[in-house]
Amino acid sequence: MNLEISTPTTQTTELVQRLSATPRGARLARRLTSTQLATWGYPHDSDPSHTAQLLVAELASNAVTHGRVPGRDFELKLVLLPERDTLRVEVSDTRGDRELRFLDGGLEDENGRGLVVVFVLSARWGVAKRAVGKTVWAEIPLSARQRPCPRRRVPEG
Repeated sequence: MNLEISTPTTQTTELVQRLSATPRGARLARRLTSTQLATWGYPHDSDPSHTAQLLVAELASNAVTHGRVPGRDFELKLVLLPERDTLRVEVSDTRGDRELRFLDGGLEDENGRGLVVVFVLSARWGVAKRAVGKTVWAEIPLSARQRPCPRRRVPEG
């Protein structure tokens, strides 16, 4: 499988892959993310790679669990935005009739917490309607300069 298509003069900064809307497809999406980021220069064990894998795992799991339409795939799209030092992750499914749940239940509910992971790990995220289904996207900064550690105070100035 060719994970990256390039022209002789430029290297692509995008990966688009359709995957089966199954748990196996969701696992493959996470692995593809790790492999593609390594190709772009972010090793498997780097913070950006781990963060992107967690985001993709959550979004792909949601697409498979809540956005699945029998016989339809989901789509993973990774876009490297070098001018902003950012990775944009998009996961599209074919089910547009279900609204996203964001902690709308009680504390003991087993569902509705996944988007909290997306909210915490991403700099920006959102949902876009498509002709068929929806796309949930998230952007993460790729450099440590953009991501202050929440455990320590960042000096001003």
